[in-house]
Amino acid sequence: MINLTSKTGGRRRLGLRLLQGAALVLALVLALPARAGDERAIKSRVPPVYPEIAKRMRISGEVRIQATVNSDGTVKTVKAVSGNHMLGEAAEDAVKKWKFEPGTGDATVTVAVNFSLN
Repeated sequence: MINLTSKTGGRRRLGLRLLQGAALVLALVLALPARAGDERAIKSRVPPVYPEIAKRMRISGEVRIQATVNSDGTVKTVKAVSGNHMLGEAAEDAVKKWKFEPGTGDATVTVAVNFSLN
């Protein structure tokens, strides 16, 4: 319980409690293990099929894909998180076929797929 007998004393105690709580939350967050599984190495890549309409429109660039990788290194799910939407589906289709190094469990990785007209 916080004693609010005087305005300034009560505010100080409340402020101290909030500060202690924030410090506890920070300590807990820092103590959580890092998600080492998110740094899976790519064993094999399948290049994306450049969409014909994007070629004609001279659209190029990078598409960032967030993928969930199983413990055996196969890709379970994919989702384009940035980049041109006309290139997103082709990037997702390619990453679904990629293979990653095996790990201890499922991992979420973010990879970049580049589309270049060269």
